[in-house]
Amino acid sequence: MSRIVYLNGEWLAEEEAKVSIFDRGYVFADAIYEVTCVLDGKLLDYDGHAARLKRSTKAIGIAMPTDDDTLLALHREIAARNDMTEGLIYLQVSRGNPGDRDFMFENNMTPTFSMFTQKKNVLGAATGKNGITVVTVEDLRWGRCDIKTVQLLYPSLAKMEAHEKGADDAWMVKDGFITEQTSATAYIVTQESVVVTRPLSREILPGITRATALEIAARNGFKVEERAFTVEEAKTAKEAFFTSASNFVTPVTAIDGHKIGDGKPGEISLKLRNLYIADRRANAI
Repeated sequence: MSRIVYLNGEWLAEEEAKVSIFDRGYVFADAIYEVTCVLDGKLLDYDGHAARLKRSTKAIGIAMPTDDDTLLALHREIAARNDMTEGLIYLQVSRGNPGDRDFMFENNMTPTFSMFTQKKNVLGAATGKNGITVVTVEDLRWGRCDIKTVQLLYPSLAKMEAHEKGADDAWMVKDGFITEQTSATAYIVTQESVVVTRPLSREILPGITRATALEIAARNGFKVEERAFTVEEAKTAKEAFFTSASNFVTPVTAIDGHKIGDGKPGEISLKLRNLYIADRRANAI
């Protein structure tokens, strides 16, 4: 049975959902997206994702396609229609279809709004217990990484490069400092057990899981610093990990083939993962 997807006000079998070849999301990557995790049939960190969607669409001048109440209702309905108790809901809003290809566009175009589900074992993923390995690559993305656009070609190529080098993912580097993972927030834990991650700016995405994880860490007595850190500091760290909506808090055990700590998931990373899961489960909607 195929998935039921949402497209511009209609519920359709995935095979029936069609978008114009002139849609600016297809031609110019002129679109915003969000991914919300579903656990136990409920939405995790939904308010943060909805707020960031509005922030991102406003930043590039795309009209929100629906109001707040309807947006929440659509998330719940698409999960129900696809009998999804665990996985992801992908949402995309493009500027729309102008009828032809042109760099210029009319203001207040009717956006193209789509949603689909991806069933995934997010809670029991092996990486959550075993961690992942990463390699470092130069950060060659555009200058507004704080806007969650669908311009993901470079992160995709970086992931492929990491895979070809025998690693699971890549940490991107700018001017000698780690910016973020290809589709996640990067962290280290210093030898003094301080959790460190880069401060918010136009160079990184304001991760929703990042915000929640940092709040939970501080609330539970972890020492937290928001500052830049170098590749060299990361390689000599006590621990490393990353956060994302689909991976929660996941350890990183090696960078460029160099073991972090003893090369096993660290105590702080695993503890924060468990705290995050328990807290978000309790607050899911």
